Amino acid sequence: MSIPELINRYCLSICSADYNEWIWKNVSARSNYCYLYGGEYDMPEFNLGNTFNYAELSWLMIPRPFMVERGHDDGVAPDEWVSYEYAKTRRQYVKLGLADRTEIEIFNGPHTINGKGTFDFLHKHLNWPKP
Repeated sequence: MSIPELINRYCLSICSADYNEWIWKNVSARSNYCYLYGGEYDMPEFNLGNTFNYAELSWLMIPRPFMVERGHDDGVAPDEWVSYEYAKTRRQYVKLGLADRTEIEIFNGPHTINGKGTFDFLHKHLNWPKP
């Protein structure tokens, strides 16, 4: 199965507690968020910096809806990294006239699935009735 064939089976995507600035996370030697200081052994990706980041990966979902959940206290990355990367996703959707198909929910919490705005997003884009 090819990647486009696989992606075409998706009706929307929600990235919970993981969306961030992947290139900085892989290459920084000054940030505490970098994999250099963690126990991850398989994270560095060959030529990643010249290819794509989370925003470009999210563009694979276009024109389908895409959402990010972000907790302020998530140790994956600082809010600024997440906001910087999501701004590129948002801009792409807006330029294509699809602004209503992407959103980010930022909540006061840790690295977790919050589920509040997510369920509203699912009800809206899957036409599910609310309980």
